[in-house]
Amino acid sequence: MKPADWENLPDEELMQIRIRDLGLRIEESPLAESVQRLYAELDARGLTFHPPCYLADEWFCPDKVPKIGIPFYLAHTRLKHLDQKMMFHVEGGTPASCMKLLRHETGHAVNYAYCMYKKTRWRELFGQFTTKYSDSYAFRPYSRRFVNHLEDNYAQAHPDEDFAETFAVWLTPNNQWEDKYRDWPAFRKLRYVDHLTKEISGQPPKVAGGETPWSAARLTSTLTAYYERRRKYLGEEFAGHFDVSLHMLFPGKYERGMVRASHFLRQHRRQVVSSVAAWTGQRKYDLHQILGRLIRRSDVLGLAAVRPPDDTIVDITAFITALSHKTGILSRRKRPL
Repeated sequence: MKPADWENLPDEELMQIRIRDLGLRIEESPLAESVQRLYAELDARGLTFHPPCYLADEWFCPDKVPKIGIPFYLAHTRLKHLDQKMMFHVEGGTPASCMKLLRHETGHAVNYAYCMYKKTRWRELFGQFTTKYSDSYAFRPYSRRFVNHLEDNYAQAHPDEDFAETFAVWLTPNNQWEDKYRDWPAFRKLRYVDHLTKEISGQPPKVAGGETPWSAARLTSTLTAYYERRRKYLGEEFAGHFDVSLHMLFPGKYERGMVRASHFLRQHRRQVVSSVAAWTGQRKYDLHQILGRLIRRSDVLGLAAVRPPDDTIVDITAFITALSHKTGILSRRKRPL
């Protein structure tokens, strides 16, 4: 099957097609330009190793395999629109965000290709590569021991992610990391990445080849089954997870002259955050993050505040309190072969 056979199908019919039958190829998709741009950035830095890329079920680099898996839905505009509809957010859906993720995954691939994680200095700066991944991680939002590249302070999730994020900052053209991070403890990590890449400049990788797990070309799941799994896995991190609760808090649909739920939440944000922080001991930053997510989602749903304000504030405070123990952010799991 070729994209021309399904790109104009209704969503209901498209969702019944197996991923392997979509006939997708990076070379025939908008991703080809992004991958070539990545390789050009590596060339400009003197790195001749170009990590092979393939279409997979999500963004990832297989454990200790120097290859990059790119979500299959980025290979066709029709599938990107479907992903937006199903998940409310397309990870890597813009050229800029796609390049940020490619640079991050390239950090993993370079690490594995040249076995950098085995070096003593690597472990001193980034930590133990063998540290077990967890489903979530707590982070310090203002820490200068880590660079800022992807959202949610992802460098703090694991030593391997710390290196990948540091590499991505180093690789990004015109990033001026020498100036931006000069007074940060993270500057030592960037200098070390700069040193390592000079060492491997022009050198072939120590590890090459390897399998392509979760390749889209072999996935027998239908799109329906795929999205059911993604929503279930993401749980509270899925944008629509709080919809039922938001509809209970704000049962009205916004019409002209009404108070938007998002406006109500912003208006009482400081009061709710202070109250929850006082009772739970949670950081106000984390509570603001939760409320920010609810504000954005209530805007998407077009909700209005129609209940008595005092009752709504009490219920929102109770709801945020119930969620406040979830201070971590879901991490990308290291996926073994």
